[in-house]
Amino acid sequence: MEVFTLHLPEAVSLTDDQLFYLCEANKELRIERTSTGELIIMPPAGGESSAKNSIITMRLTLWNSIARTGIVFDSSGGFTLPNKAMRAPDASWVALERWQALTDKERKQFPPLCPDFLIELMSESDALRTAQEKMQEWMSNGCRLAWLINPKTETAYIYRRDKAAETVDTFG
Repeated sequence: MEVFTLHLPEAVSLTDDQLFYLCEANKELRIERTSTGELIIMPPAGGESSAKNSIITMRLTLWNSIARTGIVFDSSGGFTLPNKAMRAPDASWVALERWQALTDKERKQFPPLCPDFLIELMSESDALRTAQEKMQEWMSNGCRLAWLINPKTETAYIYRRDKAAETVDTFG
């Protein structure tokens, strides 16, 4: 199954609660919402991507278990951004004080905040331009640090608030 975009007319726009329930009813799909209300529907990650995502999330979790300054989320965790998009990075971290400021309902659904740090891991079918546009969306919605990793080219793009993206050509 390939990624596709479902265009909804304004009269059919989903509330945050409706989007959450739609995602809950279709757990076999990864669903994101753009800032204009379109739904991006993706299949679950393939084996190689899932294994790499697992390692990324594990390493972020290990770091946070020592730092104990925030909450780590895996690729199934979605966030409602200030621009009304709902996005789910491959791995992310939110500062503890920001997480604790949310209500119980906000924590249980798609938290209305942008992660402080996130990682997006490109799969072979991802277009670089589309991935970079998504990273810019994260940054313009409040992310402080983000990494876009392209395993195919062994390139990483590092995004920092108020700075141009930095490219790292090799990583280990």
